[in-house]
This record gives sequence, structure tokens and C-alpha cells, in this order.
Amino acid sequence: MRVPGVVADALSEAEAFVRENPELAAAAVLGAVIVLASTYAFLRLRRAPGVRFRRLIGAQEEIAILMHPNPDPDAMASAVGVASLADQLDVDAIIQFPGQIRHQENRAFRTVLDLELDRIDHVSDLAAESVVLVDHNEPRGFAGADGVLPTAVVDHHPGDGAGEAFTDVRTDYGATASIIAEYFRDNDAVPVPPDKHASETNGELTLSTSAATGLLYGILADTKHLTVGASERDFSAAGYVYPGVDQDQLDRIANPAVDAEVLEVKARAIAGRQVEGSFAVADVGGVNNVDAIPQAADELIQLEGVTAVVVVGERDGTVHLSGRSRDDRVHMGKAIEAALDGIDNAGGGGHARMGGGTITPTVDPTGEEESAPVDRDALADDLFRAMAGDV
Repeated sequence: MRVPGVVADALSEAEAFVRENPELAAAAVLGAVIVLASTYAFLRLRRAPGVRFRRLIGAQEEIAILMHPNPDPDAMASAVGVASLADQLDVDAIIQFPGQIRHQENRAFRTVLDLELDRIDHVSDLAAESVVLVDHNEPRGFAGADGVLPTAVVDHHPGDGAGEAFTDVRTDYGATASIIAEYFRDNDAVPVPPDKHASETNGELTLSTSAATGLLYGILADTKHLTVGASERDFSAAGYVYPGVDQDQLDRIANPAVDAEVLEVKARAIAGRQVEGSFAVADVGGVNNVDAIPQAADELIQLEGVTAVVVVGERDGTVHLSGRSRDDRVHMGKAIEAALDGIDNAGGGGHARMGGGTITPTVDPTGEEESAPVDRDALADDLFRAMAGDV
């Protein structure tokens, strides 16, 4: 093909410039390479988080999806979502957790969705080297947890934890399940209605009915049915997964049978509560089911005139605290943390609306001295002061 004269002249001048100025030509080429590399890096950073997460998971042979101790519906739903994604990418995934699943809602979630969850006590129990944390950003609750460097972290809680290759912590979201739902939407996954099979949908990826049902309930549970702490993104995520939800399963999870002790502990909390202004503290004494304590707190915060409450109970020598707040003056996590500050073997924290803590007994290795009991009256006074902002 003949080159037009103007173009030929320009090419000749360019060749002459390169021969006469090799350093400048090399610098121009290097500059072009840097521009291209920067553009690629920028576009890579702009790529949707769900796409990056999918590619990361797809590059693994196997993953351990790790939930926090005593996982709730948001944690379990998020784990199920990641496992579903991994399965479609032919990656082996095991969902694991330390602690126990005791709350009747959590047990119903596990049973209705027929989840396979592996309990661990030690870091050596982890099913894979590649660990994905969901609904928390720092491993905890098992021996050796502080030595785990997760490959990826997906969470909506504040914290300093991060993944080696991927970190997505969105504290403005009401639930981690909303983030996982967005990952499926980022990859154009199609929710599968309960009366259809995945093969009937068009799309490389799907959102199974089980995963959709779990994700929706995870969102609803952590936002009190989209009324507390919910963002626009939580509503959007709920709307996206809704076509795949099994209404019967959702109802069975939401309305499990209530343990008799839970009702008794709630009654003790209501009857024995101490009230100062709009704040309440209730000591329910000894309990067999520790999960009855936060459920009692959920009950007390609904009482007219109560804007912040802490329920205290004890099991096997360990004192457990659970608090709720609907008062903008009271950051419940910080209030419990402040009230426990200075007490041996005590710790607590949480969100503005929800917090918890424990005081564990001091163990004498010689067995000669018994642990000093916690002064519960003094603890109640400290809690009232903390909620009032006096500490």
C-alpha cells in the first residue's frame, strides 16, 4: 500500500529525530510506558469490588471462610454467599467458626438453610491457608488467632484488620450481607427464584435461592428489618436478592420456637431493672443460655421511656454484659468499654447502638485462692455513669 506523501515525510522526520536524539526518544518511550501502566492501575482500582473479589477467589484452590465467634445471621449469610460464589468458580470452600451457635434464631437459620458449618478451636483446624474473614476484620476466639493473616476481609464493623490481598470494610453499611449481595450484582449474577433451577437462567453466575434467602435475612437481622442503621445500599441489596428468596424458609427462620429460659430471663430483666432517668440496668443473675442476655436487652430497649439499657448475667463465673441504645447521647460500645476499664480480665466494646462485654474470673494457678466476686452493685453504678457520659 502506498503511503501518502505527507505521512511519508512525517515518518522520515521521526526517524531522523530518533537517530539524532536517542536519549530523548528513549525518554519519550519510557514516559508512554509509565502513562500506560498508570492508566492500567487506575482502571484496575476502579474495577468493581465484586469483580476483584471474584477474581481473587477464582485464583485459589481452596478457601476457609471464617466467621466470628457465635456467628449471627449476617455472618452466616455472608459466609454462605462467599461459599456459593466459590462453588461456581470450582473452588473448594469450608465455612468455619469458633464458639457456639446458641441463639434460637441462629440455630433456625442454620437448620432451615441446611448449612454445613465447621467449628474450630485452634489455628491448626483451619481448612485452608487462604482465609476469608466475613463480618469481622480480625480473627479471634480460637487459639493462635492472632497469627492468622487472612487473604481477604469483608466486613461492616469498624476495626484495624485487613486482608493480605483484599480488604473491603464499609462501616456505613448496615450489614455485611449487603456487601456480599453487591458482589453478585457486580458480576451480573442472576437470582434464581425458588420455583426454578439455575439452568433455566441466563448468566455465567447465579445467586441461588438458599444464598438469596440467607442474604436477605442477614440484612434484615442486622438492621432490625431495615429500620436501624440501614443505608440506601442495604435497601438496594435487599431489592436485588428478593426475586430469589424462598418466603417459606424466610418465615421459618424469622419465627423459631423460643426457649423457655429466654422468656424467664426477659421477665427477670423487666421486673428487676434499675432505672435512672431514661437509662436502665438489669442484673438477671445466673443463666444457662448466655444468648438470653442480649435478647433481654432487646426486650428492655422497647420499653417506653427507656433509651439505653445494659443487661448483666453470669454463667460459670463469667459475667456477661449486653447493651442497647436508641439515644444519640449514648454510644453503647464505648459506654460498656468505659465501665469495664480498670477491671481485671474485663473487656467490651461495640457499635453506637449495640455493645457487649465480659468479666472472666481470675484463675489462681496454685488453686489456693478463689477469684474475688464481681461487685455487681458497683458495676451497675459504673454503667449508669458511663451511659451518662461521666467516665
